Amino acid sequence: MVVNSIIFWLFFAVVSLPYFVLLRKSYKAQNLWLLLASYFFYGWADWKMIPLLAIITIVFYWLGLQIKKNNKDNPKRASHLTTLGVVLGVGVLFYFKYLGFFVQEFAHLFESFGLNAHLSTFSIIMPIGISFFTFKLISYVLEIHRENIQPTKDFIQFATFIAFFPTILSGPIDRPGEFIPQLNKSRQFDYDNVAEGTRRIIWGLFLKVCIADRLFGYTSAVLDNYSHHNATSILIAVLLYSFEMYADFSGYSEMAIGVSQLLGLKVRENFHRPFLSQNTSEYWRRWHMSLTTWITDYIYMPLNVRFRNLGQYGMYIAIFINLVVIGAWHGANWTYVLFGAYHGIILIIIAATERKRRKFEKKYSLKKKAYYKYPRILITFLLVTVGLIIFRASNLSESFEIMQRLTYGYGLPFVNKTAFVFGIPFILLLIFKEFKDENKYNIHFLHSKRLSIRIASIIILLICVFLCGNLDGGQFIYFQF
Repeated sequence: MVVNSIIFWLFFAVVSLPYFVLLRKSYKAQNLWLLLASYFFYGWADWKMIPLLAIITIVFYWLGLQIKKNNKDNPKRASHLTTLGVVLGVGVLFYFKYLGFFVQEFAHLFESFGLNAHLSTFSIIMPIGISFFTFKLISYVLEIHRENIQPTKDFIQFATFIAFFPTILSGPIDRPGEFIPQLNKSRQFDYDNVAEGTRRIIWGLFLKVCIADRLFGYTSAVLDNYSHHNATSILIAVLLYSFEMYADFSGYSEMAIGVSQLLGLKVRENFHRPFLSQNTSEYWRRWHMSLTTWITDYIYMPLNVRFRNLGQYGMYIAIFINLVVIGAWHGANWTYVLFGAYHGIILIIIAATERKRRKFEKKYSLKKKAYYKYPRILITFLLVTVGLIIFRASNLSESFEIMQRLTYGYGLPFVNKTAFVFGIPFILLLIFKEFKDENKYNIHFLHSKRLSIRIASIIILLICVFLCGNLDGGQFIYFQF
């Protein structure tokens, strides 16, 4: 039941009508209804894993209360309970997402030494959304232990935060201190929320079906069969894949944020025009922000403190580990580890040269100069695109072979009419919107002060969706993570 399907909107209608009509005066009734709806939604995707979600939610609810109880009277016990929560969250994630991979890798290692290990990879079903809801659980116990939040005594509230259906499958990753307090009051039907939520849903739908799904036909045809294509086709495919990935994931995030807003709930922003970044450090501050800020707060900052005796080198180690974790978070494949390491090395170079770079920029007043800014944006985009070659490849050798194929054999490219006729023109529209928003140009469409322009903009986007979009497209890319 994906958010861009008819069945989802039938489900949403069934959820929202009682939510705003029968239950509007009781926030507790609304929370319970949201929880039931969220478990139904999750069960539709993966009903066998409902017991896991329920049990781990109960355990972390209890841990939160116990950590709070012991924070002052028995801080050592509170620390042990917090550690237990982190280990449990990471352990669940490791078991379902990584254990089979490591069993297989050890089997291959033994075989390379001529040893028959008799190790077979047993089948482990990975629960959908596990990378997202385990991070919510871990942040909950850590925030309580740091005394940044109070644990909620209302189990329904807590369970709703963990299982909230617009975000459980693919984020954004919310923080308890921001989301749970919103469940303490009833949500009324609000025109401004509905209007803004609708705009974001339509824009997200446009990104998904008119850009991501249209480009998929070209990128998959070329990159899944790269040995049969020349370097020109491969180059076009890897460039388009960057836009496909962005449109697909940011499209989902826009729709998830929009659906949440229709329900009167605000969730974290996830993207902030990342392809207009002037270096990869800035890119990671704008890309999948709910993940990168989570990793920064709970992994990078503690590591930075731990390694502070090493001076600048300690910071470099923390940066590298931070990016490797971000890469590995995506899945059990060495390509994701290399993807993280690749970005980690680039960020270390940026950190090591930052002082000299800022001094140089200040000396020649380069910061706002177009001839300095836009080449940096282009270089950053190309560096990100190289990283996505590694990210998309099924294994390390494939990623290296694709890069090697880019060094020779240029000629006439493979042409996919739907991608070229629909996808690329819509990319230009996306770039125009990002550019005007970044530079705060007084050109407004979906947010125009004039109602007629807002309505016209929505109608045009819907026409593009239904006439030019790929309405039979597959699931969102980040559902696999």
